Amino acid sequence: MSSPEQPVSIPERSIRSTQDRPAQATPEQPVPSVAAEPLTAKVIAALRKGAAFLVVGAIGFLVDAGTYNVLVFWGGEGVLYHAPLPAKIIAIAVATVVTYFGNKWWTFGHKQTGNPAREYLLYAVFNVVAIGLQLGCLGFSRYVLDLSSPLSDNISGTLVGQIVAVVFRYWAYDKFVFTGEVANKQQQ
Repeated sequence: MSSPEQPVSIPERSIRSTQDRPAQATPEQPVPSVAAEPLTAKVIAALRKGAAFLVVGAIGFLVDAGTYNVLVFWGGEGVLYHAPLPAKIIAIAVATVVTYFGNKWWTFGHKQTGNPAREYLLYAVFNVVAIGLQLGCLGFSRYVLDLSSPLSDNISGTLVGQIVAVVFRYWAYDKFVFTGEVANKQQQ
């Protein structure tokens, strides 16, 4: 004799246990990564900070190049035509003031510093090192390669020197100068 078929029921416990388990990755539906969100946010923040630094640097580049060319080549032979290294020092100093405020208020504006005097001092020290890097590129071109045209000065001192100095400055500013606590936007 056969008994009437009764519907098979799944115990409630087994339903709950499958709901409580973490999702299993399948080729069709990968499990979303919790760590991906913070990594994505960090990458976006780094890209924004890097882009701000490059914009500030581009403005500094224009100030540096413009000041140097006015001092050395204005009207054919500028006031400091025969003194390109002091002209470059002046140009870099002017650009440094412009880029300091751009970096302080925009690129690294999210960091609050507790000691502005320390920040200014380190900024100046690292800029002196960066100036040395730029001057080294210009000096090598002028005095070792014996190149003195506007093109060679701008390639060696302004373009190559600036690239080397920008990479160094970004690393130094982020690592040593603008090291304050990140501002908490909820407190503002």
